[in-house]
Amino acid sequence: MERNLAASADRADYLVDLSNVVRNTSLGGSAPRSLARLEAVVAALADLTGDPQVSVYPVADRSLLAGHREFGGAEEVRRLRSWVAEALVEEVADADERVLEIAGMTGTRVVSGDRFTDHRLEHPWLQGNTWQFLRPERQGGRVVLVPVDLGHCSAAEISRKLEFSALKKQGLLSPSRTPLTDVVRRSWRCPEPRCSLYEGSRGGRVLLPRMRRGVPTCELHGTPLGETGLRPGTAQLKAVVDGACVARYTLDEQSRTCVGRSPGEDGIPLHTLLTPDQAARISRRHVLFAVRGGAVTVQDVSSYGTRIRRAGRRGKLGPWAPLERETARRFHPGDEVELAPGVVLTRSGRLFPAELSDAWRATADRTPPPVHAAAPTLLPERDPGPDGGSGAQG
Repeated sequence: MERNLAASADRADYLVDLSNVVRNTSLGGSAPRSLARLEAVVAALADLTGDPQVSVYPVADRSLLAGHREFGGAEEVRRLRSWVAEALVEEVADADERVLEIAGMTGTRVVSGDRFTDHRLEHPWLQGNTWQFLRPERQGGRVVLVPVDLGHCSAAEISRKLEFSALKKQGLLSPSRTPLTDVVRRSWRCPEPRCSLYEGSRGGRVLLPRMRRGVPTCELHGTPLGETGLRPGTAQLKAVVDGACVARYTLDEQSRTCVGRSPGEDGIPLHTLLTPDQAARISRRHVLFAVRGGAVTVQDVSSYGTRIRRAGRRGKLGPWAPLERETARRFHPGDEVELAPGVVLTRSGRLFPAELSDAWRATADRTPPPVHAAAPTLLPERDPGPDGGSGAQG
């Protein structure tokens, strides 16, 4: 095996997302983590290329070896540690980001079962990529490599994946990979008197706690956090102009917020984001959003009319339909309303403080401040389905 491990990325024929491969139990073996799966992938590459000397450059998260007890035996752990020490495996905090950095710069093909949905904002070349990624699968008792069409992910799909990744980073996923909603939906306070990371006193911004040994813990001080009750829900609204997200706003529980060209001091003005032609097609007060008990509604109050389309379970959008004037309609995460051609408002699917996601951090400093918009907050547990239900999503 060692002869197939390249000492540097520029010498490799293929990149291997090692953590993804080693943890993929569908490739065979009973242990949660197994180097035998890497051997099977290398054998599959040798079959694919006809070259038994095919070289790979594996990249692993540091968490892979941190879970050494999940390997099939101590010998596998010693072997992997020696590869890391000899620079035959690159060990980094975030393997996905490193794999994509190398792949984007070099065009090297990647072996991974990941579709990298949560990285498509910073790596737009992933959208529609049909040639660069191979997914390992077990077929007929052996591992084969299947070309992957990454397709185009919608904004709603990317948003959901980003929130999942942020929860994973903070240790807020259960062993079944579902969010620890009892933690996520509550407010927390650090016992350190000067720490305001979790109280929202710094401009209303809050962080999710980091779970350490099952205890919500302060990211900065490493001390257990105290619970201060349930956090009221909000919903995040995104303005998308000509296909690009140009601004984000959050709507408070019990709020009524008008959005339009220039709706007044109690609303969200869009005129600075629009071309003159777009602004001319949008009413001064165009749509009205309301948040009640975590449910968001939207209604048309314009002179020009508005269209709406619904997002399905996987983020796929349905057909456009007229939004009835003066009739409030439920507005679920991923749904879109079109105020004018190229001007869309959509509801984010985020279930936690939006500033935690890479997408929010990248846009927060370059978007206009929301009018009467509260800071992002943690939300109630339930995810309203297509027929409604309780629980805010912001």
